[in-house]
Amino acid sequence: MNLTHLDENDRPKMVDVSDKSETTRVAVASGRISMSKEAFTAIMDNNTKKGPVVQTAVIAAIMGVKKTSDLIPMCHPLLLSGINCDVEELPELPGFKLMVTAKLNGQTGVEMEALTGVSVGLLTIYDMVKAIDKSMIISEVQLEKKSGGKSGDFLRESAGEQN
Repeated sequence: MNLTHLDENDRPKMVDVSDKSETTRVAVASGRISMSKEAFTAIMDNNTKKGPVVQTAVIAAIMGVKKTSDLIPMCHPLLLSGINCDVEELPELPGFKLMVTAKLNGQTGVEMEALTGVSVGLLTIYDMVKAIDKSMIISEVQLEKKSGGKSGDFLRESAGEQN
């Protein structure tokens, strides 16, 4: 198997994308955080010591997308054309689902950016509510779909629901 991030001497390298076609590339990632009913209620009532949790998590997710190349060694710095974050309340969990969409016209995909955005957003929720519940669980951080590029489109199959 040929690993694209290793050179002929097995040293790490960043992939050269200069010969790739510039296309519109979109990636959507999601993740969940589960927590105690007390923590969920505090967030919903906007009654936490650190401020508005959901709004702060959305800003953090956007920042995470933009800073991916600073955090993941082989990711290219990208000129993003759009970032969108959606937060779904899951009272039955209780917790939240965070979805991040990253978009650009470029020579490399944005899957890592979307996944990093989700991770940073969920970690921000944890940070802001850990005084109430240290047992929160971040889970199911995953790529939902992507389009554009040589490898084509990807859509996660899920049991009876479309993301």
